[in-house]
Amino acid sequence: MQTFQPPRRILMGPGPSDVSPRVLAALGRPTIGHLDPVFQTLMEEIKAGLQRLFNAPDHACVPLPAPGTAGMEAAMMNLLEPGDRAVIAVNGVFGGRMVDMAGRAGATVTVVENTWGEPVDPARVEAALAEGPAKVLAFVHAETSTGVRSDAAALCALARKHGALSVVDCVTSLGGIVVDVAAWDADFVYSGTQKCLSAPPGLSPIAISPRAQAAIAARTTPVRNWLLDVNLFMAYWGGEGGRTYHHTAPINALYGLHEALVALFEEGVQAVQVRHAREHEALVAGLEALGLQMLVDPKHRLPQLNTVRVPDGIDEAQVRAHVLKEWDLEIGAGLGPLKGQVWRIGLMGASATPWHVKICLTALGEALAAQGYRR
Repeated sequence: MQTFQPPRRILMGPGPSDVSPRVLAALGRPTIGHLDPVFQTLMEEIKAGLQRLFNAPDHACVPLPAPGTAGMEAAMMNLLEPGDRAVIAVNGVFGGRMVDMAGRAGATVTVVENTWGEPVDPARVEAALAEGPAKVLAFVHAETSTGVRSDAAALCALARKHGALSVVDCVTSLGGIVVDVAAWDADFVYSGTQKCLSAPPGLSPIAISPRAQAAIAARTTPVRNWLLDVNLFMAYWGGEGGRTYHHTAPINALYGLHEALVALFEEGVQAVQVRHAREHEALVAGLEALGLQMLVDPKHRLPQLNTVRVPDGIDEAQVRAHVLKEWDLEIGAGLGPLKGQVWRIGLMGASATPWHVKICLTALGEALAAQGYRR
């Protein structure tokens, strides 16, 4: 074996995004023990930072030691027991993944189908909730497979109205658009570090309401996932001076998350959101100047995840291969029914800059021209 030297890529796909140099530097700091008093101080700062970022002062906010998918699995496995009913809104790949996980938890799942490329329809969700008692309402706030934003406030309000706990996937939204857990009155919200936080993949920040914590504590059956069992996990993360060993925390990855939060708060949460919106507008203007069309209606678009229709006669995979080979630029392909029909271009975190927009438009224009594309 020899030392691995990865190429320098420009990451503008659906994730991961470019990692800022200061976060990369933080990852290389000396490793200490996961029960070291100094590290426990860092843990408390991370918890407070996540509460601030989620705007969830009354929630337990901690990072799970696995990527965003672990946040989804933790929500489903902790909140649902065999025989519980879950209402899950699906308007893309990740809503469908929620359905799979809820079924594995033993729940009876009512699926609320929505058109891919459109937000979740609250009226359809309410109709499903009105059919009978539900333990959970789950949906994706920012659907990474389509670039669509759904109305989290309205959907969480429906959960409250019908006595259900709300599960909100904010993997792509946290740090890029407004995520306001307190205003939504949401119960179990999860995200990932590799999108708008500009940190490497591998951690899943979560926020759990007192209601959800009480529901988990009142379970009559063990949580099916041991590592992500909140009752066990919080024994380690729960409070300074009272921690017991549960797992060996990913020390250096947590250094990276901490530094990412420091950088985000230095820039300002609102300023970061404005930056994402500004670069999105510039990218869309450039794409339209190339004669390309967006999939999602402007009022529902995610600024950090832009879904672009592939023109007729263009080999979309060849375009992606061209920009990767010639420009070291990664953009994403479509998933599910959108496979072969769209590109997904990420403007997330450190990848949301004017330079990224310019190089993406230049590379994409060149790749299209190589296939004889003319507007």
